[in-house]
Amino acid sequence: MVERLTMTVEEVGEALGVSRPKAYELASRADFPVINVGKRKVVPIDAFRRWMDAQTEAPALAGAGGQRRQA
Repeated sequence: MVERLTMTVEEVGEALGVSRPKAYELASRADFPVINVGKRKVVPIDAFRRWMDAQTEAPALAGAGGQRRQA
């Protein structure tokens, strides 16, 4: 049996507990790991996990500007 390497954007939404439109909005971000395969978008599972880790490791980032907070 072949190990699955990618997931759909819909599956990403299910995994995150967000709506389908929100998942596609997330997939359109420049920092989100997505591969366009024809008209389909697929997300490499390992890259998605690394992206998730990076999001949880950056709690000191402030807002959309990404400026670090000064202590």
